[in-house]
Amino acid sequence: MNKTQRIDESSKGVFIISATPFQDDGALDLESTDSLVEFYLDKGVSGMTLLGMMGEAPKLTEEESLTFTRHVLQRVAGRVPVVVGVSHPSNRHVERMAELAMSLGAAGVMLAPAANLRIDEHIYSYYATLMRQLGPQVPICLQDFPQSTGVYTSVEVVRRLVDEFPQVVMFKHEEMPGMRKLSQIRAQGEASGGRRISILVGNGGLFLPQEMLRGADGAMTGFAYPEMLVQVCRLCELRRFEEAEDLFDIYLPLLRHEFQYGLGLALRKETLRARGAIRSAAVRKPGPVLDSIDHAELQRLVCRLDKALAERSRVFDA
Repeated sequence: MNKTQRIDESSKGVFIISATPFQDDGALDLESTDSLVEFYLDKGVSGMTLLGMMGEAPKLTEEESLTFTRHVLQRVAGRVPVVVGVSHPSNRHVERMAELAMSLGAAGVMLAPAANLRIDEHIYSYYATLMRQLGPQVPICLQDFPQSTGVYTSVEVVRRLVDEFPQVVMFKHEEMPGMRKLSQIRAQGEASGGRRISILVGNGGLFLPQEMLRGADGAMTGFAYPEMLVQVCRLCELRRFEEAEDLFDIYLPLLRHEFQYGLGLALRKETLRARGAIRSAAVRKPGPVLDSIDHAELQRLVCRLDKALAERSRVFDA
């Protein structure tokens, strides 16, 4: 795949939100970064997203962010497009990080609004200012995650940004509850003859089958079993929705468990460690740490998943 491939309106599938591997002492673990990249690619992801909120981006120094980004992009070597999160309160920082990420070979950047903007005009103005600073050559994925940012971006603002700035090619839909918003973005775009952009969904994939039915193109999230996300998206693309839901249901108890606010990152990293993707499940401080009961609880759910997948395989092979 060409190293300069960029995200666009047709991007689809699973853009896995990458964890950021650390050693037990909290230092970046670049050896585990290599194994994690290969793990994700082996599971069939369509792309990767770095320095997202679940990637512990706020805990990295700028130098560490660039080191990690450079290392991942070199390891991926153009096999899939890589989106880099550049959200920051400072416009100058956003501009600098976006320019550096693109110069290293990123496929685009992900941008969330500055925290606690309240009215539509302010939200629009924030994004519009950055779009003009970054220029049309930088593909943008708008991240809509009001549970974290405290910013509610209306359908009208989303459509206005899409209509006025061609570099807005992707929307990460993560409002909850928010499936109606997804439907409204699609319906208003069709009604006005507006440009159709890629919509990838987050929230751990908790509502993935329903969101695919409402017009999503895939997922941008970090569930530690990315192969499920990949298979569900493919089945939905083939319009085999019942099969997609049946498969999704097998993983749902573990997905729901991993989705817990506050603890979810530690659970996700421990699962990735147990699956051989990373060497340490360390979460950089301040962050959650699993106790013995948490470990036992997670192991029980993994064992139940393994048993259910084995039964599914037995039925299919019969």
